[in-house]
Amino acid sequence: MNEPADAQHLTYREACRQAIRDALMRDTRTFVMGEDVGKYGGCYAVTKGLLDEFGADRIIDTPLAENSFTGIGVGAALAGLRPIVEIMTCNFSLLALDQIMNNAATLPHMTGGQFAVPLVIRMATGGGRQLAAQHSHSLEGWYAHIPGLKVLAPATVEDARHMLAAALADPNPVLLFEHIMLYNTEGELDPGISAVDISHAKQRRAGRDVSLITYGNSLPKCLAAADVLAAEGIEADVVDLRVLRPLDMATVVASVTRTHRVLIVDEGWKSGSISAEIAARLAEDALYELDAPIRRVCSREVPVPYAAHLEEAVLPSIGDIVSVARSLLKPG
Repeated sequence: MNEPADAQHLTYREACRQAIRDALMRDTRTFVMGEDVGKYGGCYAVTKGLLDEFGADRIIDTPLAENSFTGIGVGAALAGLRPIVEIMTCNFSLLALDQIMNNAATLPHMTGGQFAVPLVIRMATGGGRQLAAQHSHSLEGWYAHIPGLKVLAPATVEDARHMLAAALADPNPVLLFEHIMLYNTEGELDPGISAVDISHAKQRRAGRDVSLITYGNSLPKCLAAADVLAAEGIEADVVDLRVLRPLDMATVVASVTRTHRVLIVDEGWKSGSISAEIAARLAEDALYELDAPIRRVCSREVPVPYAAHLEEAVLPSIGDIVSVARSLLKPG
């Protein structure tokens, strides 16, 4: 695909930073709060330089207390502010699960709509950087289980740049899961695009033979696998879920209706995962469109190891995707 002549080339990290800076400039009610977001510039350098530009009243370093500062974020949102809470890695969000699930997600409903909670929580997710079992989780599927939340997983520079604005405009809490392996990736940002949809999945590659349904860091793996399959004459249709709650099953079903074969790629563990939910919904709504069993590639059912070769073996790989996709068309 040819990029516009004036397209901006930047990293996923810089796209996230531009999105935050733009939000701070656009609305004085917006502020950022989290561990090391100020002086250190963020654990993944996303907020680097923002403290100097906006000051300590709007770029707020917090103690290591996720339950406390997430609760403050809920209260600030209830009071009419637009907080962006950064939780360093998604495993730490479990310390704030009460605030996220029992407060942010439920208060608009428990008050009969009298209160909105326009809170955005950003957190890093996923494995691949040898951060071992405690810092390599993919918990976005857990949060996608909770009514009252919107769960986003930007996988491209464009989505990283524009999803935040849409999330801040939402009157209800939105969780943004940014995969740690995407921060250094690069892409072209079309200046003609100033907003993205945070309600629907998106077809990233058209194909007729097999549907690859995925999100997050598994998207570039699926696109790479699609290139390998294309060399064998197998054309993969690649769908980026982007929004894990609410799931856009219409786009998924449309893809499966075109190809009649489906492989779901999800870095979460297979048991109770987003991939399991999509497989169940396809069985309910599109069973007779399928010419082969639904297949899944997920992380192995173990805590993610520290050793590089073991970590690589645990996470979904391009080779895994190619092998399973191939088997759907060439059994045996």
